[in-house]
Amino acid sequence: VMPVEPLELWHTEPFEPVVKDGKLWARGADDDKGQGFIQLKAFEIAVKEGLLRCNVKFLIEGGEEIGSPGVEAFCKEHLDLLKCDVILVSDTSMVGLDTPSITTGLRGLAYWEIEVTGPNRDLHSGIFGGTVANPINELCKMLAGVVDENGCITLPHFYDKVETVSAQERAMLGAVPYDEEKYKAAIDVEALSGEIGYSPLERTAIRPTFDICGIWGGYTGEGAKTVLPSKAYAKVSCRLVPHQNHEEISKMFIDYIYSVAPRSVKVKVSPMHGGESYVCPIDLPAYRAAEKGYELAFGKRPLAVRRGGSIPIIATFEKVLGVKSVLMGFGLES
Repeated sequence: VMPVEPLELWHTEPFEPVVKDGKLWARGADDDKGQGFIQLKAFEIAVKEGLLRCNVKFLIEGGEEIGSPGVEAFCKEHLDLLKCDVILVSDTSMVGLDTPSITTGLRGLAYWEIEVTGPNRDLHSGIFGGTVANPINELCKMLAGVVDENGCITLPHFYDKVETVSAQERAMLGAVPYDEEKYKAAIDVEALSGEIGYSPLERTAIRPTFDICGIWGGYTGEGAKTVLPSKAYAKVSCRLVPHQNHEEISKMFIDYIYSVAPRSVKVKVSPMHGGESYVCPIDLPAYRAAEKGYELAFGKRPLAVRRGGSIPIIATFEKVLGVKSVLMGFGLES
């Protein structure tokens, strides 16, 4: 699961499941322990009722949120053990409780940590400020330049391999129920932002993005302290779309940051983890079978929806095992 911090915002112990308001509250209840449990219970029922018509193998691992390190090597070492016709994954979400959907695409990911060093120790901002570079100021300038006023990423050649999504698939995305006012109210913002020329759903599904995931340095304790800090740090990420190779993008970002870094500070960029994007063809026989399953359970055909998140191991499964994955997720934003 994702880290549980900040702990002070939890009303219950994160790893102690609590039932309230008809829902299960705990870290991972939705992503992804609850969905794993759904699969196990469905398998249990299928066995009891004699419904199984095929062999089923379970592969359960707990490191997806850090890129599933080690799973690729495991797959390569156990090709015979993992031989299969299709892979079923429940680590995605549905549009709504009464609006079933199957995820047909995931974005890739590239993630870095940046360290900027100025003077060899924290200095007094009054005595040294104005003549010694402030690492936090310089880091903010470098990162602010990565995205322009139109919401476009400025790295040279960043968009060279970005897939142009067909009008048909953009129309499918447009069919997903979406209320912008409800969306803004749910997260308490007055306006949305992003790349010009694309709808909010398109920005989170078929377009690449850049985000600062964390930034820190200097004095952050109680009260005031006039510090010109020695160090500044940031964790940043890009969500990538089909045909963007995360290793190529990683090098591209590192080269860019070094190229714009001023001589007044020292910069170190460390790649952390990444993964490729994934697309499941909607004419795949296994996808068609999944559609029928949803129709039986929900009484309506599921929507085909691309999602903005990343599950790096899915592309690895395809590359190593040569098998497509069907993403039957049941998570709800609520």
